[in-house]
Amino acid sequence: MKRQPGGLYALPSLLWLSIFFLAPLAIIVAYSFLTPGPRGGIEWTPTLNAYRAIANPTFAKVTISTILIAIGATAITMLIAIPCGYYMARSTRQNFLLMLVMIPFWTNFLIRIYAWIAILGNEGFLNDLLLATGLVDESVRFLYNRGAVMLVLVYTYLPYAILPLYSTIDKFDFSLLEAARDLGATKLEAIIKVLLPNIRGGILTAFLFTFIPIFGAYAVPLLVGGTESYMLGNLIADELTKSRDWPLASAISLVITLVTTIGVLLLLRANGANVLGGSGDEEPKVIAEAMPIGSSR
Repeated sequence: MKRQPGGLYALPSLLWLSIFFLAPLAIIVAYSFLTPGPRGGIEWTPTLNAYRAIANPTFAKVTISTILIAIGATAITMLIAIPCGYYMARSTRQNFLLMLVMIPFWTNFLIRIYAWIAILGNEGFLNDLLLATGLVDESVRFLYNRGAVMLVLVYTYLPYAILPLYSTIDKFDFSLLEAARDLGATKLEAIIKVLLPNIRGGILTAFLFTFIPIFGAYAVPLLVGGTESYMLGNLIADELTKSRDWPLASAISLVITLVTTIGVLLLLRANGANVLGGSGDEEPKVIAEAMPIGSSR
């Protein structure tokens, strides 16, 4: 019997992962345990000084700020994305709505950020409109604060949340919502107790697609944020380009990678089989939970 050359088919993928993922990760791990050079770079002297430096209060402050911004922006994104995905799945113009979601990808990422600067700036469109209508007497500071960073982050990563949610909701059997309504559940109860548990996989995917890149954001807080919205991505960049402390930047990157990976694995394990949207045997259960007390089939 001929041996199937399955390993040869997987070889390109293995090479790609090794060259562009495993090798850079190995370099980061190695650099984090070395000594920074006097003019940048590294010296081949093993030390744990980079990890000791992470324990300083400045790093803790930036970490807390990053977590708050990431959680806040992700929560707002999810609250907007779930209704959008639901509407798209029920709409008869799905292709048109999908095109509208994809349109932002047609424009360069930096151009879209600068467009928001033109809108929110002290002499931008929004302030000109407010001054022209007499609602304010002087320009409002919309830029260079945590709110501006969260607004632009939500705008940037909203399509990444809408698309997996739409894909999951589109496969949902909407007759289950009607069955729950027939059994006495209100429309809101049917959505919360029947729809959301069955699209848990899409919700998890949307969360991962938004929280992880937001947690490591660099360009948005740099261009529209101020000192109060300084994030870990900016800290790593400053250590590389200004302080030229490559081991410390590598140590921070490695800690972020490990924490994010552990969080994702725990989240996936907690959801179990529901990662892909839930199993069919849960449908009678969630319908029963949507029934008010005292009702019967």
